[in-house]
Amino acid sequence: MEVLSIMIFIVFAIVLTLYKGVKIVPQGEEWIVERLGKFSRTLTPGLNIIIPFVESIRNEVSTRDIILDIPQQEVITRDNAVINTNAVTFVRVTNPAHAIYGVEDFKLAIQQLVMTTLRSILGEMNLDEALSNREHIKTKLKDSIVDDVADWGVTVKSVEIQDIAPSETMQASMERQAAAERERRAVVTAAEGNKNAMILEAEGQLEAAKKEAEAQIALANASAEAIRVISTNIQDKELPAMFLLGDRYISTLQQISTSQNSKFVIYPADLQSAIKGMLGGAFKP
Repeated sequence: MEVLSIMIFIVFAIVLTLYKGVKIVPQGEEWIVERLGKFSRTLTPGLNIIIPFVESIRNEVSTRDIILDIPQQEVITRDNAVINTNAVTFVRVTNPAHAIYGVEDFKLAIQQLVMTTLRSILGEMNLDEALSNREHIKTKLKDSIVDDVADWGVTVKSVEIQDIAPSETMQASMERQAAAERERRAVVTAAEGNKNAMILEAEGQLEAAKKEAEAQIALANASAEAIRVISTNIQDKELPAMFLLGDRYISTLQQISTSQNSKFVIYPADLQSAIKGMLGGAFKP
């Protein structure tokens, strides 16, 4: 019985030793081995042997890309605008020993580092710059954290800005400002239209006045020429003037008769005597 007990104990010890000493590391992971509490080595994917009861597995570290969600936070821009922003970071552990021993929790550390750096970058920008320069912010953010993260044995693959938007109160203020700006532009446009219309109307009236003046001058010149020609042909001083004045008089009466405001048109009984009276004997020899 004693021999059987010893054999069972030996078999159990061998099985336990194999269980403690043989480690199979899956692909995409690396395991940290400590010997008596001190870092010893890193186990790569595949079959690995460690010394039972002397060496132990401290951490199982994933070497695949890790997605870190950066929580949404409020940021105050340089022009005192409040915006909400969040991001996502893709990292990979390239040195598991540094990731475990260099910082207490490398995932939490990277999240906090990204949040503070993003807040600092946006705080140096105006609202319009922050909303329109997402690629610039992403590049600057990655360049700012890559060296610090490398000290922890982690490589930053990329940083993506998920959202940059004004806060609710800021959005309401921007909507009111946009409405006021649209109304101001409408008033300016209407004023410009009225101004241009008045200018065009004034220019039209001025042009009409010029044309009217030119017509009057041309008519006066024509009348003077007509008097000169008639006087030259008939050698009479009174008759040409009487003829032209009578013609003007008849034309004026015709215009009055066609006017809607005219009720009566009176013709003198003796048109020739009337014209002579108008002349007042100015053309007597």
